[in-house]
Amino acid sequence: WKSQLELAIAWNRVDLAKTEIFTEESQWESSELHWAMRSALVGNKPQFVRLLLETGVSVRDFLQDEQTLIYENLARTINYSINANTVLYFFLYQSENKAQRDPCRDLFLWAVIQNNKELAEIAWEQCTDCMCAALVASKILKKMAEEGSDADEAKDMQALASHYEKHAIGVFSECHSSDQERAQKLLVRASPFWGRTTCLRLALEADDKSFVAQSGVQVLLTQIWCGELSVDNPVWRVMFCMVFFPLIYTGFLPTNRRLKPLGCWSRLVSLYSSPQVKFYWNIVFYFAFLLLFAVVLTTDFQATPSAGELLLYICLFSLVCEEVRQVRDGTRMYIKDLWNILDVLSILLFVIGFAFRLTSELFYAGKILLCIDFVVFCLRLMAIFTISRTLGPKIIIVKKMVRGLYTNVPYLIIFGNFPTDIDKIQFDINSCSTNGTDPLKPKCPVLNEDQTPAFPEWLTIIMLCVYFLDADVVFFTFQVVQDNTDIIWKFQRYELIKEYHSRPAAPPPFIILSHLYLVLCRRPIVCKEFKNELDQTEEEELLTWEALMKDRYLLSTQQEQSQSMEGRILDTAQK
Repeated sequence: WKSQLELAIAWNRVDLAKTEIFTEESQWESSELHWAMRSALVGNKPQFVRLLLETGVSVRDFLQDEQTLIYENLARTINYSINANTVLYFFLYQSENKAQRDPCRDLFLWAVIQNNKELAEIAWEQCTDCMCAALVASKILKKMAEEGSDADEAKDMQALASHYEKHAIGVFSECHSSDQERAQKLLVRASPFWGRTTCLRLALEADDKSFVAQSGVQVLLTQIWCGELSVDNPVWRVMFCMVFFPLIYTGFLPTNRRLKPLGCWSRLVSLYSSPQVKFYWNIVFYFAFLLLFAVVLTTDFQATPSAGELLLYICLFSLVCEEVRQVRDGTRMYIKDLWNILDVLSILLFVIGFAFRLTSELFYAGKILLCIDFVVFCLRLMAIFTISRTLGPKIIIVKKMVRGLYTNVPYLIIFGNFPTDIDKIQFDINSCSTNGTDPLKPKCPVLNEDQTPAFPEWLTIIMLCVYFLDADVVFFTFQVVQDNTDIIWKFQRYELIKEYHSRPAAPPPFIILSHLYLVLCRRPIVCKEFKNELDQTEEEELLTWEALMKDRYLLSTQQEQSQSMEGRILDTAQK
């Protein structure tokens, strides 16, 4: 029988193996077929792999065989194929014993990295934590497609990544329709098989917008957004209680009905620790910060810093402290966000402008830099619109507009023809009021020694050209965003909720006190709603239930394929 099985594998005759070798009378030990499994894997015979698994070959025993080198080759293959990332790091670089806890996972990764669709599909069906496995595959394939040099292969990888995102969506939809509470636990449970990360974190890293846009995920995000407050509370009630907090003791702002009744102090904490309340307070502060910034630049910018300017520096320092905290929480995810890059740019411009204003020679240049920085801070204000279902997706246009601007700036440099005497235009000092005391004349700008405006007017032309280029890029990205408005908004909403859930409760500049408390007590902000550690019994029960839902999903998928026209034609051809 061994020689017959060798020939069947070599000729890829699964039908002969089923009828002539693996009959009902035959009884096989798992270890007796390890060589056949190895031959099927090396020879890329996925149908034989499926047949051997159905016959009773144990993947765990097979991959723990001393002759199997998949563990040694897996980390090396991934290391050369893609850059190390948080999804793979935690289990690829741990001890070998820990890596062998889930052999099906390792076989699945091996197939995914080889871009072997059929074998990966078979291995995924054997995975214990199937939803996380599908999201990890989506992440890996997208990363490999970005770094690949072959356009056709990259296209296949992107298609396979979308295929596994659909698998994750299908399993979750089946779970959510069966039991919403269990399905939500699956989203935020720390998976021991995937570096103790969660499905939501994997979906964020893999940029799986369709998965995040699922109604079950959005229900969970809405609950996290409201915290311990009821999800049915209108915005005006929440904002009213932010100012007049004693109203929370009158039942004016109901709390979550699923939770047990809260005490007086707990009610107050639940109000101000809610992500939506943190968001509203930060909006109020940011508008106040911009107003103070504008007042200082226009009316109160003197050689000696005034009280308003000192308050401005304190507010900026509180912003710097918050950015440092976010960087410490995750540098790689921090730099991937365009808004964080904009924050860093605005802070750097402010620091340079502040350094210039300390010297008399560069005092006016420092003011110009701070004015440009004010524009950057105003651009950062657009991030608050991501919570809006209507305006949120339009922010994607701005992000793409900024990226597209980089490709147009060289044309501005090459073909831009600025007048050489733009700063030497005849300027009449009598046409304006030096001190601004004449109501019939405008106030004179800051003048040089030769009585001409000190402000570089060429800078105005450059900024105007930048605005025109921005408007031009908008037309190329508007339609793409418009077609996927709902999915984009839901994904942006998740990022916003995640950010404000991890923020300290106090808004800037009082957030400095929260940072000081966190440093002294060495207590990081724990996001239990986004990452939940389960005990072993509950973990096993949840994974068993997930496996059952996966089988239901696969069965329904097979039924849909068989009922489709293509499935009928394929069945007829096989007969």
